[in-house]
Amino acid sequence: MWIDLYAGEGNLILPILEFIPKSERTDFFKSHIYLFDIHSDMVSKCIENAVKYGIPVNIAQNNIKPRDNLSDFPKFLIKCQYPIFHITNPPYLYLGYIRKHKETQKYFPYFEGLNKGYQDLYQIAMINDLRNNIENLIYIIPSNFLYGSSVSNKFRLDFLKYYNILKMIIFEIKIFKYTGTNICIGFFKNKDIPKEEISSFEAIKVKKKQTIIKKQYNLNPKYKYRAGSEFEEFFDYYKTTNPLKVIYYLRNEDLSSNKGNNKIKVIDANDYSNNEYKTLVLQVNDYLRDRIKSNILYVRTVDTGSYNGRAGLGIIEEAFHVNGIYVSGNTYRTHPIQIFIQPQISIEDQILLKDYFNFCLEYFRKKLDSEFLTTYKYSDAEYTRKYLGLTQVRKLIETFPIMNWDNINKRELVEVMEKNDFNSILTILKKE
Repeated sequence: MWIDLYAGEGNLILPILEFIPKSERTDFFKSHIYLFDIHSDMVSKCIENAVKYGIPVNIAQNNIKPRDNLSDFPKFLIKCQYPIFHITNPPYLYLGYIRKHKETQKYFPYFEGLNKGYQDLYQIAMINDLRNNIENLIYIIPSNFLYGSSVSNKFRLDFLKYYNILKMIIFEIKIFKYTGTNICIGFFKNKDIPKEEISSFEAIKVKKKQTIIKKQYNLNPKYKYRAGSEFEEFFDYYKTTNPLKVIYYLRNEDLSSNKGNNKIKVIDANDYSNNEYKTLVLQVNDYLRDRIKSNILYVRTVDTGSYNGRAGLGIIEEAFHVNGIYVSGNTYRTHPIQIFIQPQISIEDQILLKDYFNFCLEYFRKKLDSEFLTTYKYSDAEYTRKYLGLTQVRKLIETFPIMNWDNINKRELVEVMEKNDFNSILTILKKE
């Protein structure tokens, strides 16, 4: 039995009727197809489309109905004669967006009770299927199902304990007219026995310029089934015994407790217009002046769309021609962020850290097709823009063993980076 609980105009299920002889379609439709949508206008269009396939309008009205299936699953379907195959493009709307927009806050109740902790409407749809033991699913969902961190960690752990991924088609091109969300089509089958195990499947990825690649995935529950977990494995294996600590942001409270007569030139990360940040001159005491000037690095967490503007570490003076990056209002992860390193390391060592960080990041981006990063949003850029998490920044810096190195180690690192030899970097890190 073919169902779509979020059917819209019925375009995913109704084409099945093309493969059914016209003389048999009505009987087939009666017992094999059920379609629902919360919007009555969509239900009306869906009925009209069924009629175009030769289904009498009264029969179509019996099996195509308005219903809120995010609230609860239509239990009567489970009692029907045939097993259920659910094919759908469910609603997706991120909880963070819902919180920020008054018109979407009506969706809050979906995330209460048993659904507390989930982060998107599509996750509510899929978990409803899980709770009703629906065996076969084909879902068109955001690709953050595979690549998202906080947005998807809990859901993947809960869902993939019960379902195998049979295959996936992943799109890094725009598919839907009214959304910039990158999507994937997932084919899921209920496991015989719930079990946390590596989820292995083959996927087809459709990239820019219609380039198609095939790739084998092995999602590990240890890393919350997130694609690209080899990056996380690198953090775990090569974290130094004496790691640098990172503090993010130059904040208002830093200024209020360190006022003085020293003038420091900064940009205001909260004041961006005409393609540039506003420049300010702050007056600070000796301590804060020295702290700002001695920490020359910032992190760009979001790709700009050009290869020269990819996420990574940069030098504040070179990028903005100021000494620091000040946050006058709320902190945002997508702004350029000044990083403060403890214990203090030399300017020369910070430049080496920048080069090491960006070298490792680009190596893994190429090896893993940037899958350990979160897709930022659809754009017409040459490549799919990605978001680098601040936790990932911290963990990668923690693999940089500068506190245990002498000048010989540093020269050796520079030499292997110049040769583009990542395996030799691993050898150097193992010596630490």
